[in-house]
Amino acid sequence: MYTVLTVDDSSFMRTWIKRILSSNQTINTIEASSGLEAILIYLKIKPDLVILDYNMPELTGLDVLKRIKSIDPKAKILMCSALGTSFNIEECLLAGAIDFVTKPEFNGLLEKVQTILND
Repeated sequence: MYTVLTVDDSSFMRTWIKRILSSNQTINTIEASSGLEAILIYLKIKPDLVILDYNMPELTGLDVLKRIKSIDPKAKILMCSALGTSFNIEECLLAGAIDFVTKPEFNGLLEKVQTILND
């Protein structure tokens, strides 16, 4: 059983991602609505994958990515954002994100998550 932490300030987006991932019964999805909550959950649970929104209030997704990677350099973090500019994508990949997906177009998200989890 894999644990995936979904982090987004939008409950709609968290629910949508959870629904996509729920078709794979080996994935257990947990949620965080803020960057600070995500870091605390990561420290407690050490999920197999974090799906992290780039654009969040207070701590941005990039801030959270950097903090989690400083705690656990092997952390697998998949960034997502409606603002998928080449600058944002490059910034996240350089900070250690495993990949970047543009929302709300989540075609292939389940397959991407399964590939990451099986690596």
